[in-house]
This record gives sequence, structure tokens and C-alpha cells, in this order.
Amino acid sequence: MTHGIRTETHTSHLNGARDWRDSAARYALLPLRIFLGVTFAYAGLNKLTDSTFLKSGGAGSIGDTMRAARDSAAVPALIDMALRNPVGFGTAIALGELAVGLGTLLGLLGRLAALGGALISLSLWLTVSWATTPYYYGNDLAYLMAWLPLVLAGAPYLSLDAALRARRRQRGSVYL
Repeated sequence: MTHGIRTETHTSHLNGARDWRDSAARYALLPLRIFLGVTFAYAGLNKLTDSTFLKSGGAGSIGDTMRAARDSAAVPALIDMALRNPVGFGTAIALGELAVGLGTLLGLLGRLAALGGALISLSLWLTVSWATTPYYYGNDLAYLMAWLPLVLAGAPYLSLDAALRARRRQRGSVYL
């Protein structure tokens, strides 16, 4: 008895032609990169322009937010450390979010920007949103997981990283 064996393979990329699957796979992380970049840039700008956030006390301040989350945090020592200078910490978080967002959108130091986003999300998950029940209602864990593919892949397409890499290759070929 003979069985039909599929012998053709999907090799359109070998001869230079690209079909929609190749394009979709190539740009699969782009929507995630845009979403995370816009979200983190907006979060940073929002914090920097909020008249109440960058204060050590009062409704909506970084200080009151941290004090409220301290007893339910997985790592209260992180909050204790930040409470030594809540305004400085809030400014650092806001600038970090802005840098991560812009780096991700532009694709500049893409893996480093994604690692920064993952670390910010991890610190927020271990402090502010740790007590969220059930855990899937908290967004910081989901953001942490969303950053991981970008930590692994970087920004290989439509990015300053890709443009710089192509420029280095071009300069290298001149000397060969």
C-alpha cells in the first residue's frame, strides 16, 4: 500500500519571492512593538505632565500610591526604597517609561528598550499590582509577558537598529 507524501515544501523565500505568510511572519512583532511603544511613551508623558502625580503626598500622588500598595506588595522593600524619595522615584519611572516607549517605537536599542520595559513591568507587578485578585485582572504581568518577545527579537525591521545594521554592512562591504 502506498501513502501519498507531500513532497513540495514552502520555499518561496529561497528564490526571493515572498508570499503573504512570509510578510506576516516578518512583521508579526510590529503591532506589539507599536502598542507597547505608544503605551509606555504615553504613560511617561502622562506622569510628567500630571500636576498631582509627582508629589510626595496627596490624592493621586506617587507617594500616596506607594504607601497604599506597600503592605500588599510581594517585595515591600522596593517600595520602602522608593519612599525615601518618592518624587525622584516617580520622575525616574516616568522618564524610564518615556525612554522605553520612544526606543521601542523608533527601534533604537530595541532589545535594551524592551528589557527596560520588562523590568518596569516586573517592578510594578511585584509592588503595585501584586494584590490584584485574580491575578489576570492586573495588567503589569501581561505587560511583562508582552515585552519578552521583543527582548528576544529586538526590532529587526522598520527600525533605527536595522538601518544602522544595514549601514554598517554597507560600509564593511566597501573595504572587502
